[in-house]
Amino acid sequence: MTCPGEEGTPLPYTASPARLLWSDLVLFVDKIWALPGIFLPLHLGHTGPWDEFYPSLRNGFIVVIHIFLMIYQVAILVSLPVMVLFMIPALWILVYFTGALLINYVIVMVGLNGFRRILVSQVPVAERPGHDRECWFYINGIAAGSVWVQMNVDQLSSTFGRRIIGIHNRTAGIVFDMIECLIQRDFSYATGDIRDSYALIKQALLNPECDKVVLLLHSQGGIEGGLVMDWLLGEFPHDLLCQLEVFTFGSAANHFNAPRWTKLATSDKVSTTDLVHQHGNSIGYIEHYANAADIVALGGVLHFVDIPNRFMGRLFVRPSSGHLLNQHYLDNMFTLGPDHRVLESNQFMDMEVEPCASGINSYLDSSHRVKYRPIARDKGFLTALSQQMQTNGIDRVLRVKDFSRLWQYRNGESPEVHVRRNTE
Repeated sequence: MTCPGEEGTPLPYTASPARLLWSDLVLFVDKIWALPGIFLPLHLGHTGPWDEFYPSLRNGFIVVIHIFLMIYQVAILVSLPVMVLFMIPALWILVYFTGALLINYVIVMVGLNGFRRILVSQVPVAERPGHDRECWFYINGIAAGSVWVQMNVDQLSSTFGRRIIGIHNRTAGIVFDMIECLIQRDFSYATGDIRDSYALIKQALLNPECDKVVLLLHSQGGIEGGLVMDWLLGEFPHDLLCQLEVFTFGSAANHFNAPRWTKLATSDKVSTTDLVHQHGNSIGYIEHYANAADIVALGGVLHFVDIPNRFMGRLFVRPSSGHLLNQHYLDNMFTLGPDHRVLESNQFMDMEVEPCASGINSYLDSSHRVKYRPIARDKGFLTALSQQMQTNGIDRVLRVKDFSRLWQYRNGESPEVHVRRNTE
């Protein structure tokens, strides 16, 4: 990485919170052209009951509440400096602000969030052998009340044929959620839902009856999941962390740590020929999925991913806009049929992958990138895979589905190679 502060280089995520905050504000202004892309394309005629903007009275009510909260919260923030300018006594300002926040809290808790922190998928799934030894978690992004989070976990459950546990990152309204994102991201501050997520994931990793923990993250959930991983990396040994698999959609995080470990094995008499290196990844698997014109991803994973050792994992970029999990990500990347099973073909997964010599980060053997006309980073790996396919009599172009580990979990299936608990 180039020296911190050099022009064109993002600040390290350990820099001064004030400098990070200013940098994020500048970044937001720079990417504001993509703001409408959060909701577009709508295609309301092609939406289903699990889609966030599906035309129903329930979703319409949620959208109306969010619009009201946006206006209300902007008015609160604008009124504070006006009150100071007119020299209103500080005590009255404090009373006014406290009352405004209390009203906001009542609206979001009654109208959007509910009072349950944990939401479990409610769709029936036919679990296969081994599924009982897996734990799947989901952390949502901004502006998601309990109704939308339930829709998220239900679609994820149908997509991957497993029970999904949703850890609700409660919304406070879009404006206040964005402020919370900046506090979490720039100050590395762990809010209550981050602490709850850490406790649940830690418990699953320590459970001897659980062989695999899968963490699905969306938007602000990428920030929260990244902070959870920072804690896990500081506490857990590799033989437990290798059971963790992380998959993000439109991640807003500014870093995603997963240091590689190297074990040096030697004999009693050390010589050059006796040295044997064993390599491994701290986290079992990490994959990131992003829409190219999603402003959240543009200020998150897409902005930081090419910095060495900053944003670890494979990255797959779809040449489109949209930030909603079900409507813009899952519907296009893991398209469901009428029977709520993932179709074996969709435009994104069928996109051709081309090798690129440069790496996405410093671990060239574990990273790929798919962008526009999809590009997969790590030419050596692609060449080896292509040769292996030809050896096995498979002569075809390489596509996104050939590299996506998450794709292998569709419809209750599992990758051929499983991460198993080290019992030695």
